[in-house]
Parts: sequence; C-alpha cells; structure tokens
Amino acid sequence: DVPAWLKSLRLHKYAALFSQMTYEEMMALTECQLEAQNVTKGARHKIVISIQKLKERQNLLKSLERDILEGGNLRVPLQELHQMILTPIKAYSSQNSSTEEHSRDADSHHPSALMGSDSQGSDCKDSAAGGMQQHHLPGCEGESGGAPLPEGDLPGQFTRVMGK
Repeated sequence: DVPAWLKSLRLHKYAALFSQMTYEEMMALTECQLEAQNVTKGARHKIVISIQKLKERQNLLKSLERDILEGGNLRVPLQELHQMILTPIKAYSSQNSSTEEHSRDADSHHPSALMGSDSQGSDCKDSAAGGMQQHHLPGCEGESGGAPLPEGDLPGQFTRVMGK
C-alpha cells in the first residue's frame, strides 16, 4: 500500500509519481531521478532514506528473530513488525531473486504497478497466497531458526518472525 506508506511519511503529495512505478523501480530511485521529477530537496532526501530503510528490512527481521529467540522483550520486535507491515512489501517468488534481466522479462509479461486498480489487487492476493504455499514453515517451539529462507523473501521472513 504505497499511498498509505507515503502518507505515514507525510509525502502523500508524491503518490501520483509512484503510481506508475514497479516495486523494483521504486527501490532503485535516486535523488537525481527525483530531482528530475521536481521533488523538493527535503522530500527527495526523505524518500531516499525511507527506501534505504526498506532495503534493510531483511537484516532487521533476522536481528528481530535472534532477539526473540534469546528471550528478549517482545514489545520492541512487535513495534518493529507493526511499522514494517505498513511499508510496501512485494510478494516473493523465485523469479524475484533471479537476475535483473530475468526480472525485466517477467515484468514485461506481467507488469505490476505499485498502485493499481482493484483487479490488480486481487491478482496480488492470489500471488501472495501462492507464495505462501511454496514455503513449509517449521514449528517454532525451541528452534533456533529452521531452514534458511532465500534472500529477498521478506514475506517469508516476516511470517517466520511472527511465528517465533
């Protein structure tokens, strides 16, 4: 939900700029590209920092999982998970982790704008459900982590931390 994420950053006036971008294009945005779109200096800086935080979510989830397994307080991990669920998260598929060229080919066959019509939303739900069926999530009783998840499987890592 990119518009809600932008609103939480107080950058909702730039929602139209993001509406025609794919997730990958958004994640690769630079200050120069934003400047070319007439985004103010302060907003450019905030957007780039926010996108960097999105890129760090996988490592944050791994850290949260370790903290939980070490018996730490659950308040902070739950607050972090709550904040993270409000950010744009792409449904994982094995194609997401392939080469950039392969991703471009896949995107050209199945374009996915960040903000789309209701029909695109139902496609995303179907895709997300399919992605969840691909994972066998191990039980969480006393395990130190289970099988490693592929890099880029943010939904799987999020679900794993919630299970812990």
